[in-house]
Formats: sequence, structure tokens, C-alpha cells
Amino acid sequence: MDTDRNTVTLFSPQAEAVWDALMRDGVAYSRREYITKKYEESAGIFLAAYDAYIHEACRIVPRPDDSAYPYWAFASKEQLDLSGGGRVMILEVPVNEAVFFDQYDWYKVLRLSYIGESEEDEAAFTRKLAMRGIRDSSEAVLKPFYPDIKREITGSWKRLFRHDDAIRRGDASGVRAIQAGLWCIKKEWLI
Repeated sequence: MDTDRNTVTLFSPQAEAVWDALMRDGVAYSRREYITKKYEESAGIFLAAYDAYIHEACRIVPRPDDSAYPYWAFASKEQLDLSGGGRVMILEVPVNEAVFFDQYDWYKVLRLSYIGESEEDEAAFTRKLAMRGIRDSSEAVLKPFYPDIKREITGSWKRLFRHDDAIRRGDASGVRAIQAGLWCIKKEWLI
């Protein structure tokens, strides 16, 4: 993070269509139909996770009117999944235009899992599920039989953003891998 300029260098793997939009319009926005097309039959799970993200992320960085869904960016090239092809964009992003979190917490949201306050809290929640006969937390989220457990799981997803303030200040202690959500990608951010 460049504290003098208040920017952060991020890496974002994107499809050629995003690059084309960026070159044509100077800015690219993600849309629901892009996510549906990319994830096909799994899109429902991704959209549920993305919608939960959007609800809270808007409170940290307001979402522009033209933006529907975030783009993902990473603080390290090593974090990138390049299996989808496209190109890696290297971006110099103003800190106040990114929402920061631990990539491993985001994986928990994508798995429809509980984000605990600590490892002990997560272990206790896993035991609670087992006592109720629930093998996997996604069962509780996807099926209508466990509304109280579902509320507890989805309510825990607010913890995804617990590191945002510290990361903005340059303190990534307690974060295994920094990920960022961007409401758009601007051509002026390319380096």
C-alpha cells in the first residue's frame, strides 16, 4: 500500500470482454448476467454469496449506480486463479474505492459456512451443527428446515469485513491473504 498516495496495487484476473469494455468505455462494471453465464448451474450459490457481500460492502464503499456486482482483486499474484483464461490486470486503486477482506473468509461465504469470531467459535458451531444432525452448513442454508441456523450462518458473514479498517491502515496482521472487492475497474487504474 502506498500511504503517500493512498493507493494499493492489486491484481485482477479478468475475461477479455472486461478488457474490451475498459478500453472502449474507460470503465467496466460487472452485471448479474455475467455471473450467471460464468457459473451456469452453480450461479445460484454464487449469487447468494455475492448478494450477501453487496449488502454489507455498500456500507463501506458506496456502490455506483451503474454497478451491480463486484470485481475481485488480490494483493498478491500468488492468490490468482488463472484457470479461466483472460488476462491479469495490474491496478493502482485508490484505497477508498476498495473493500478489503481475508480471502479465506470469503471462501467460507462461498461454501455457505459460518465465519466465527475465532477458530474456537467455529469449532463450537460445527459441534452445534453435529448435535442437530446437520452434516454440512450448506444444508442449513439451502434447505428450509433450519431457519435459526441459517440466520446464524448468514449473520456471521458480516465478519467478512472485520479486517477492512486495519488493512486500509496498512495492518494485515491476522489476515492470511488480502482480497478486495471493486465496484468497477477504471482504465486510469491500469499500470
